[in-house]
Amino acid sequence: MNTENHSQTAAFLWSIADLLRGDFKQSQYGRIILPFTLLRRMECVLEPTKEAVIRESYAQEGRPDLVRERLLLRAAGQQFFNASKLTLSTLSDTQTAADLMSYVQSFSKDAREIFEHFHFEDFVQQLSSANLLYQVVQRFAATDLSPERISNFGMGIIFEELIRKFAESSNETAGEHFTPRDIVHLTTSLVITGQDDKLKPSSIVTIYDPTAGTGGFLSEGDEYIQSISQQVTVSLHGQELNPESYAICKADMLIKGQDVTSIKLGNTLSNDQLAGPEHRFDFMLSNPPFGVEWKKVQKQITDEHTNKGFNGRFGPGLPRVSDGSLLFLLHLVSKMRDPRVGGSRIGIILNGSPLFTGGAGSGESEIRRYLLQNDLVEAIIALPTDMFYNTGIATYVWVLSNHKAAMRQGKVQLIDGSQHFAKMRKSLGSKRQYLTEEQIDELVRLYGRFEETPQSKIFPVEAFGYRRITVERPLRLNFQVSTQRIEKVLEEKAIEKLDAPARQRLIEALRAMDASVLHRNREQFSKLLKKALNAHDVSPSTPELKAVLNALGERDPEADICMVKGQPEADAGLRDNESVPLGESVYDYFEREVKPHVPDAWIDESKRDEQDGEVGVVGFEIPFNRHFYVFQPPRPLEEIDLDLKACTDRIKQMIEGVSA
Repeated sequence: MNTENHSQTAAFLWSIADLLRGDFKQSQYGRIILPFTLLRRMECVLEPTKEAVIRESYAQEGRPDLVRERLLLRAAGQQFFNASKLTLSTLSDTQTAADLMSYVQSFSKDAREIFEHFHFEDFVQQLSSANLLYQVVQRFAATDLSPERISNFGMGIIFEELIRKFAESSNETAGEHFTPRDIVHLTTSLVITGQDDKLKPSSIVTIYDPTAGTGGFLSEGDEYIQSISQQVTVSLHGQELNPESYAICKADMLIKGQDVTSIKLGNTLSNDQLAGPEHRFDFMLSNPPFGVEWKKVQKQITDEHTNKGFNGRFGPGLPRVSDGSLLFLLHLVSKMRDPRVGGSRIGIILNGSPLFTGGAGSGESEIRRYLLQNDLVEAIIALPTDMFYNTGIATYVWVLSNHKAAMRQGKVQLIDGSQHFAKMRKSLGSKRQYLTEEQIDELVRLYGRFEETPQSKIFPVEAFGYRRITVERPLRLNFQVSTQRIEKVLEEKAIEKLDAPARQRLIEALRAMDASVLHRNREQFSKLLKKALNAHDVSPSTPELKAVLNALGERDPEADICMVKGQPEADAGLRDNESVPLGESVYDYFEREVKPHVPDAWIDESKRDEQDGEVGVVGFEIPFNRHFYVFQPPRPLEEIDLDLKACTDRIKQMIEGVSA
């Protein structure tokens, strides 16, 4: 079935919401239409074996629940069953609510839980009170959602289309629930391509998504592997925060015959429900939320970072609270298999922030450092803008592996896919562009070839590292006891705290000094100042004396250098940082790039990296766009002049036409 047919089915299901207008808010439509759609789909899937299940149900009455459920599952030929004689089409018009809930309660345990997450019973009662329940039931009963007509893949598209429509109508964010299928297909292809060793006949492959949504990545990963190696068993694992998305994902897995015990509900960052060494995965795919703060779970994450270090998930560092996407990346890295047993591959979609946000020593930089120095980053692919339903910003697919091919070891491939797109006939939210199958294939080929081209650049991991050194320059001050500077003295906080008599004696002492003399040596001026203060019985504390000198001094490049214990004092206002490429001597760089311009500067050698103890704090950033920038020379002046003249002539003709 094609996409157009899927859209038509979704549009029909959407139209059922017309019945709800007036009695329900728009934000509630999805919580009614989605579970009913799931219910009808599950009913259609079970229809061929329904009679067999009912017979088996009668035959097994009185048996223990566990035994009975196992036998009914076998009769159903699915991962779920319904033991009721009822169907949506046979529900009573007089006691619809009671019949419907009896029908739902006859599902197997995992299937029942799906409807609980939608608070289905509450909405059934509301529909019943509004005298709408029977009408809604009949509409769904008349909709053919059988597997023969709509594949599992197609059903996934329909669910996503419905979620998007309802999210738009209620001003919610559809992008929180699912990722566009073209992006899913690209990411999955990049991660799984060339992994023949893992996809041998009779092997078991595990796929994990910590932000599972409606299960798009899991479904696509399963379908992709089955399309290239049909004798491979795929085990799907995931966790999702949103209960309704989780319910759809779980239903999708049930219908596909997957074990849903590995699909979990909850916050992945604060409550990892697939923790432990047994939970390591072959392939991991994720599209975490962009730019979402993690303040709500800050304590749990900070505690894990502090207490467990590298024995936990967040050992390398923590990003700023305003964006938690790198936390999901670290979470995935912690789930990697040992390289000795084949390792793991990760595909994660991130915005531009994780590439460069945070200077040397920051949490973001330390995370990048860990990933790059441990040679985990294989490739980063830039996507076109306007690819997602809820944002038009630039996004990137990161491909990571702890079992790189020999030719990729110690290297990172950057691919510019920003120009690989086709315009959509009709925008879907912020999504105005999409990737065609040909464009996806081209990007995968660029990745697979691992060659230098205008769209593909290859760098050693060290190319993204640098040392940030602190360059100091000496403090040079002149001093003068002018009226203006004395007024500044009185504005100093330490002086404001003095009592009135003490302030008066201080003013008199300063006024007694020669205001016409400009002093360019702090040490000499300090001696004169102390002498004047003593003469007027003023004994300032160290902070008070510092405040007086601060107010009376002004920067002067012609003044003598201020000294402290025989060493030049650094001027904080002239302090600067230099980024030295990793691997180059900071002293050679300083002598070449800094000394010729500021001969009196020096390196603050107390600023050292915590890990290697060397001068300068190590930082890592990936300036993606810089590597693909192509200089476009400005147009010749003659050409610009001709354009201006032509424009002027047109304006002149228009004015003459109006005046005539």
